[in-house]
Amino acid sequence: MLTSYLTQTQNLLQSPAAPTTLYSTANLTTFINSARLQLAGESQSIRVLATLPLTSGVQVVPFSSIATGTAGVGGVFAVRQALVGIGSGQILLYPRSFEWFTRYYLNQVVPKSALPETWAQYADGTAGSLYFYPIPNAAYTVQLDCVCEPIPLVDDTTVEAIPYPWQDAVPYYAAYLALMSAQRTADAGAMMQIYEMFVKRGRTISTPGVLPTNRPQVPDPTIANKLGSSAPQGGGGQ
Repeated sequence: MLTSYLTQTQNLLQSPAAPTTLYSTANLTTFINSARLQLAGESQSIRVLATLPLTSGVQVVPFSSIATGTAGVGGVFAVRQALVGIGSGQILLYPRSFEWFTRYYLNQVVPKSALPETWAQYADGTAGSLYFYPIPNAAYTVQLDCVCEPIPLVDDTTVEAIPYPWQDAVPYYAAYLALMSAQRTADAGAMMQIYEMFVKRGRTISTPGVLPTNRPQVPDPTIANKLGSSAPQGGGGQ
């Protein structure tokens, strides 16, 4: 996949071959991997059901402890859902904002220790962590619905975790970075616009017709009415 990305990016840049190469392969590879990280975070296109072991008495667990167990997947950007394993089944853990969690759960002299029921995410991106309440009273395994980042592409044997059609957007962001490095801001801006178009198309193509607003970045179709933007403008009737 790396060779394909390199070829597409070089074609967009109209970069001639050696000995007059304008952008080195090493630099383009860096730009491609940066583009993939940005795309994965923006599109939330890499979704993984990961596992997280909980230890008795430990309330806070960093994202780095989450085991994605999926080829081509690196760290975790965000957690969307959590279930704790009990017996042969699972129980949903309810999410809360960290501010709510602090007020009602961390604000206790003697915190409760039992099967966790609630969780909250603290901090953003791959530096995030999860808080659980009640504090685990035993070892548990939590299954997490995660938004993840891809690992860097080293060569064509590296697994590409970004699914199609999102892959079509990667060369345009890489070209944007390359053009910015060459101080060609106008051309870079054009590449960014095309990148954004492909990101939007990726979401459109990937979103099912059934319950489409359950997918990331799909706007609520009733928001205009809720905000009153469709209200009549101007004066009254004659």
